[in-house]
Amino acid sequence: MTRIAEKMKRISIFTLLMGLSVMTQLNASVQPDRNAVVEMPGIAKTPEKKYDNSFWQGMAEGMAQALIKHFWGASFDGYPDRHYFNYESDLANMTTSHYWPQAHAMDVIVDAYLRTSRKEYLDFYPLWWKGAPKFNFSGKETDPWWNEFVDDMEWMVLAQLRMYETTGNDDYYLKARQIYDDWIWTTWGPEDEDPWRGGITWKTDVRKSKNACSNAPAAIIAARLYTMHDGITGSGRKNRKAYLQESIKIYNWLRNNLYDPGTGRVFDNMDAAGKISHSIYTYNQGTFMGAACELYRITGKKRYLQEAIGAANYVIDQMSVNNGVLPDATSGDGGLFHGIFFRYFVKLVNQPDLDADTRKKFHDYITLCATVMCEHGVNKETMLYGGRWWSAPASTKGISLTAHLSGCMLMEAMSVLEPLI
Repeated sequence: MTRIAEKMKRISIFTLLMGLSVMTQLNASVQPDRNAVVEMPGIAKTPEKKYDNSFWQGMAEGMAQALIKHFWGASFDGYPDRHYFNYESDLANMTTSHYWPQAHAMDVIVDAYLRTSRKEYLDFYPLWWKGAPKFNFSGKETDPWWNEFVDDMEWMVLAQLRMYETTGNDDYYLKARQIYDDWIWTTWGPEDEDPWRGGITWKTDVRKSKNACSNAPAAIIAARLYTMHDGITGSGRKNRKAYLQESIKIYNWLRNNLYDPGTGRVFDNMDAAGKISHSIYTYNQGTFMGAACELYRITGKKRYLQEAIGAANYVIDQMSVNNGVLPDATSGDGGLFHGIFFRYFVKLVNQPDLDADTRKKFHDYITLCATVMCEHGVNKETMLYGGRWWSAPASTKGISLTAHLSGCMLMEAMSVLEPLI
């Protein structure tokens, strides 16, 4: 049994105490029929029961521990070197053709480390660093980090940049930058060819599909590489300003082609014929907000903040049709979409330049979503979330990694949500 697997067999005193506190508060507030759908008049009403930050930290801790116990391959006897998050809980699905959720699972481990400063989370970094590329089904012989889906590589880069931020290990930064420079930015354009006139490609063998999911994360990456650039000695082939210029260029293409300023919608893609797909997904709304917030932080230009607000309002006002929260998302790629939205949404909620009414609206909304999830969607014994807001999973086996990660990300978002003044 590996050292981390052995640790996961024990529950720390800290985790136990936090868990007892969380369960006490939950038991005092949950209705007798936990599976009942509670009618709520829109999203304007703040939940009557208020939880403090220690409660949300306890929820996040319990769900992070459940992630490790039920999804981390090396947690199970007989798989000591499976440093990879399984696609379903308790060995129900161990296929390795799902690359991109690995980055989001690692993001949750980074969240847990930032929240606790506990070495047990830090110990996952080098193990995952070897395991994620090892199990990459479409890696190149020359480099197993490569993937045919450009957006999949982007999620990996974003996770690696956070790993660098929390450790100072240059290897994480240098690999992230190399992937962006060699395999992501090189798919941009061509700028002189109609109707695309730029844009980051979605998939390496579908070069004329320009998707929101490949452009918004790329804009975030370039902005972060610009911000982190001077922290690395001999920082590379590109000067710092080039990354900011690229971020702005990618964001402008996305805003001009796939963003509707009248409604705040972020459309999914432009295809090879120049046709716009009007499909709307929460993760595209979220990463668009994330890119806008990064550029607002760097430039101070108000239009970025206003465009982020527009994207957030569309999710709240038009997509939250499940008694005030988002639709259920129980499996597949879509299981991750809501979690990605909340990861970037909380950064916008915490933005001090929001006007008071907007911040309260956003604060109330994320609090409502988290309250519904923790009171109804999370199993209080296992701390697993299966993607249904109003109904908790009864079993520990066969729960989708993507759905549970979305639950983890919302609870981690609540752990860093700043209180209303």
